[in-house]
Formats: sequence, C-alpha cells, structure tokens
Amino acid sequence: MQRTPLSSSHVQALREAGKIATYPAGTFLARPGEPVDRFVYVEDGEIELVNPYTDKRHVPDTLGPTQFMGEIAFLNGGPYTLLTRTVRDTRVIEVPREAMLRLMSQIPEMSDIVITVFSARHRQQLDDRDGVLRLIGEDEDRNVRRIAEFAGRNRFPYSSLPLGSPEVEATARSCSIDPTVPAVIFGQNAVVTDPTPDKVARLLGLHLDFRNDETFDVLIVGGGPAGVAAGVSAGAEGLCALVVEDVAIGGQAGTSSRIENYMGFPTGISGADLVWRGEVQAMKFGTRFAMPRRVTLLEKLPDQSFRATVDNGQRVSARAVVVATGVQYRRPLLDRLADFEGLGVYYAATEIEARYCKGTEAVVVGGGNSAGQAAMFLSRSASCVRMLVRGPSLTASMSSYLSTRLDADPRITIEYGTEVSALHGGEHLEALTIRDVKTGAVRQIDTCALFIMVGAAPNTEWLSGLVRLDDEGFVITGSGEDTASSPFATSLPGIFAVGDVRAGSVKRVAILGRRGIGRDL
Repeated sequence: MQRTPLSSSHVQALREAGKIATYPAGTFLARPGEPVDRFVYVEDGEIELVNPYTDKRHVPDTLGPTQFMGEIAFLNGGPYTLLTRTVRDTRVIEVPREAMLRLMSQIPEMSDIVITVFSARHRQQLDDRDGVLRLIGEDEDRNVRRIAEFAGRNRFPYSSLPLGSPEVEATARSCSIDPTVPAVIFGQNAVVTDPTPDKVARLLGLHLDFRNDETFDVLIVGGGPAGVAAGVSAGAEGLCALVVEDVAIGGQAGTSSRIENYMGFPTGISGADLVWRGEVQAMKFGTRFAMPRRVTLLEKLPDQSFRATVDNGQRVSARAVVVATGVQYRRPLLDRLADFEGLGVYYAATEIEARYCKGTEAVVVGGGNSAGQAAMFLSRSASCVRMLVRGPSLTASMSSYLSTRLDADPRITIEYGTEVSALHGGEHLEALTIRDVKTGAVRQIDTCALFIMVGAAPNTEWLSGLVRLDDEGFVITGSGEDTASSPFATSLPGIFAVGDVRAGSVKRVAILGRRGIGRDL
C-alpha cells in the first residue's frame, strides 16, 4: 500500500483542479474494464480492494486519509483492473485525468510520488500474479498459451489455473462456465470467447483505436528498446508521438531474462523490466502506445507528411516517421515447425516458457547474447540445457562475460558445428534430429522444448520502397541525400531509423542509451 503521502501544497493543488465528492459505504468507485478517467485522493473514509470473483475484501490493507486510489493505466487512459469499494462513508478529491496530467507536468515532485506509487502497485500485482485476468488450462490449450505469452510479455498481471484444480471449480461457478474447458476470463462478466491477443488487448487497455487519419507529430513503428527510447525523447521534446507495436512492448530485448551490460544496473535487469520503465517514462510525457497493431503500408502524401495503414485497416498520419521495427529470429526451414510453435518450439525464454520445460532437457539454438541469456535462465528450471551453435566458437557473437559463465555452468553444454535438421512428436514436440554441419552425421535427442534464437531478419517490408535498404533489407542511415543533420536520417527526409533495423548498427540494447533522437525529429 501507499507509503509516501502528497504534501499539503500538492493537496491544495488537487482541490483547485478538482472537486469534492462524498460516497456512502458500499459504493463501488472503480470496476475492471472502466476507464481510469480521474485521480481520487482520500480526505476522509476508507476504500477496500475487492476480489472481482467473490465480491469479498481481497487484501487486508485499505486506503485511508492522505492516500490515493489509482493504477499505472492512469497515464495512458487505460481501464481499471482492480475493483474498489468504500468501506464507510468516504470523502475524496476527484481530479479529471487530463487536469491531473497537467498538474503532474507542472509539479514534478507530485508526479514522482504518483508514478512511484502506481508503479509499485503494478509490480506487486505482477509479483503476486494477482490480476483480474484468469487463464484456465494454459498447459493444455495453445490459444490460452498465446494469451499467457501476450499478457506476460506486456507485463500485465494474470493468474494461471490448471484444469481440475479447486480454484478452477470456484471460478467456473462464479462465472457460470464449464470447469473442464480451457478459458480466458476478465472478471465475472467477461468470458472471452475464441480468445486472441487483440481481444484481450482491448480488455487490458493495451489496444488504442485512434481516429481514422488522426495526425501525430511523430509515428514510431516498433516498440522495442529503440522505439520506446524514441518515444521518451519525442515526448520530452513536447512532440505528440504514437508508438505502434505488433506483439509486445520490449521487442526481442523484452524476452531477455537478464541484461547486465546496461549502464545503471550493476546487478542486471530483465529486458521486460528495463523497457517497461521506459514505457512508463514515455507515457509520463504523453506518448501513446497502440498494440497489437502492425503497420502494413507507409505512404508519402503531397503535403510531405506520411500516412500509415495498420493491419485492421485504420490509418494514421504523421509529420515524421521513426522506423524501429528491429529484427526477428529467422525461422529455419523445418517440416512441422508451425505445428510445434507454442507447443515445444519457442522464440522467447521468459518465465512462461521456462515452466514448460521444468525438469527436462531444453535445447537452445543460437550463439548470440540472447541465446546465452536464455540458456542461463532456463538452466534454473530445466534439468539441463544444450546449446547448438553452428559456428566454431562464441568469440565473435557473444559478450565475453556471458560466454565465460556458460562455460562454467555444469548444467549447460555447448555443441559447436551443429544444427537442427528435423522435429518429431505428436501434438507436442517430443524429439529433435541434430546434424553435424561438417560431417553430415545425425543423431536424435529427446526434448519437449526447443528455443530458436538465431539470425536477424529486418522487418522492413512495410516501407514500400520509400527509403534505401542494404542487400539484406536493413535501413541505410546517415549516408543518403540530406542526411548530414542526423545519423538516424534515411534517404527520404522525414523518415528516421533507430536500433537494430539500421544497417551497420551494433545489435546490443546497451548501445541505445548513448544518444537520443528527440532533437533530430
């Protein structure tokens, strides 16, 4: 619960910007799914957190005088995920969201307290796996697994209940559903049929339906570290910015369990946590995020602005575009690869995937930092980890500190000059055939978890030939016409590129902190 109170001057500013409201005991002040449209400061009374499935008090602590209600979704206008109710007659100061955001921009000390408290509440929910979103039968159903991955990578708290458990029986009764069938639930009255990330994103407030042809100063395509950093820089410069991401804020870096070479974090930090901090920072400056949305077409308009079409047919315009789509792991040409994706074949190694290989052998394909970090992380839950590296060593592809740790870990073995040549199994992956790239010799190993983290294919098809690319599809920056003013500029004025998608860039998240792009826009 909140421990840092606002000062008397902060409270006076709230009174001047808002209004006093009194609610009788038993009044629900916020319900999951309702927009976070106001800031609520308690002057007198008591507010409790309610379990949305039982309508009983959820945690022993309550909010009282000098404390305030709210969640991190306040920053971007998303929905509440917590159910709150007055315990007794309660008097509050209510400040409309837009007015409160203006106050926070004018009074940084107030902003620091509010954001710190909201962030701490969100962190507690994640740590406790305590959210209104409940997933039933994640281990049995691929669609539910997709929702778990989507929610997990976007740092949205959820609980996962195995079929047949007492918790499922109780949840099924409260929601009037079949307890033997996998399901995705967002409170008692919102059972998601045919669940998809897009449907769940709407419930979680991660989805942004902008007005058709709405205009921004800057459109940032890609929500990895580079895109989020651009969002922070653009917002800090007072620009109206929109970040569009097709999977999860964080990109490939968001799937990294531990980053140790980023300045300011001597004990390391997960990629998801690092980028989430940046996302909160960008939202504080007013940058908006839309996901899961993929830009499919970019056009230059006669007035020299740009128009992007996203995968649902909506369009958005901007005076400038930042390309931050990064790279994606290459999908090897293997029979039945698509059949096993999400059912034994993975492209990320987070806590979600680690649960699927507990007590078994995990296989990681790749020789870069991402593969090394995945191997170290998976070794905590898997009985052992086997790394398959096509090259003769890790010297050129992996940071020295990481390769040294891999060599020293008895639970990790590295096989050089090898690759996967076949996948085997029924409904789930059960075994692999691996091949020696020099001799062609093959052998089969039993495993239910294959992690593919190899190759770097740029995501640039949507650029429609507007900017110059190198032979591999990476965006050329800083060397075309009219690019002397910025190393991030492309061959077409108004389009910039940052991060891994740039030709010749160093594929390391730590590089991104060295220079911003805000003043180049």
